[in-house]
Amino acid sequence: MVLNRLRSLSPIDAVAGVVALAALGGVIWSPKLSNSVAKATGAVRPVQVSVDVHRLYSADPEQLLNSAREEAALNIVIRNQPVGRVTLVSVDDLTNPLTAVQPDGSVVIADAPRTGLPRHARFVMEAQAEIKSSGVVIGGTKLKVGVPVELEGHLYRLNGVVSGVTPL
Repeated sequence: MVLNRLRSLSPIDAVAGVVALAALGGVIWSPKLSNSVAKATGAVRPVQVSVDVHRLYSADPEQLLNSAREEAALNIVIRNQPVGRVTLVSVDDLTNPLTAVQPDGSVVIADAPRTGLPRHARFVMEAQAEIKSSGVVIGGTKLKVGVPVELEGHLYRLNGVVSGVTPL
């Protein structure tokens, strides 16, 4: 009797069964589901991430940095993988002052002009991450010092490099 039922199945039924199993496997191994499980089990902890952006060219760099501060959150992309939205803690201007040695040997230090020269900035963010023996994992992607990242807000998309990762 079981053999008769198996004979009545068509190849389309077999393909539908394979598709259903593939969909079930995709749901089980999806990064969002594993992140939800990690949050539920307490494996996810807050971390502070510092990203340095060098050679920040903008017509009005102060306005750009202030708009990032006002936004208070931004999207982060690690190794071309969108990770999601993180909380912005602070944005610091790292532009070095200009120094000049005078003919009498004295050194004069002045602030860099507001326009013309590239600026440097440090974005400090807070995110939820898994702390593993191999390092910090945010959104299924490992994050270590030196990893290139992309920061995206409403008015900007900046390329930077991770300069610090601190579990909180």
